[in-house]
Amino acid sequence: MSQLTIFSANNPNQALQQVQDANTIASLLAEQGVRFEQWQATKDIHSDMSQTEIIDAYQHDVERLKAQGGYQTVDVISLAKGNPSAPELRQKFLFEHTHSEDEVRFFVKGQGLFCLHLNNKVYQVLCQQGDLISVPENTPHWFDMGSDPEFTAIRLFNNQEGWVASSTGSEIAKQFPLLD
Repeated sequence: MSQLTIFSANNPNQALQQVQDANTIASLLAEQGVRFEQWQATKDIHSDMSQTEIIDAYQHDVERLKAQGGYQTVDVISLAKGNPSAPELRQKFLFEHTHSEDEVRFFVKGQGLFCLHLNNKVYQVLCQQGDLISVPENTPHWFDMGSDPEFTAIRLFNNQEGWVASSTGSEIAKQFPLLD
């Protein structure tokens, strides 16, 4: 189940608020300029689908988002349980960073924890199957895929090269709870 947990940036040990209702999550994040939606596939999703078939299953929402956000590139990324590179991949995202464009992820399968550092608070968004999050450009955040990740996600980009992470230099990501 999707979940939003809000902390004071100075107190990672006590949540200020925790909600699991998708509409409330979307509303609270919208107040911060962050998009959160839930999408439904137009066909059954199965593990041997190609990138094109996966994107096609969500084509209406993908096209709507592309038109609204000016996204040029759409792809699918997958990571299977037991991947020997998982610890290294996990570390690539566990530091506070920003991007010069939006970071848009839709979870076709699995889950991931987005942690947004906004207005002296940390918003931890547990995204699961069916959830879309769009982290606005230049928003300090980090991402945790867990210790043995398994997910498939659609990504949308504003440019052909994709995003590049720029570290904020802050150690805040090390202070807050991780996915596991």
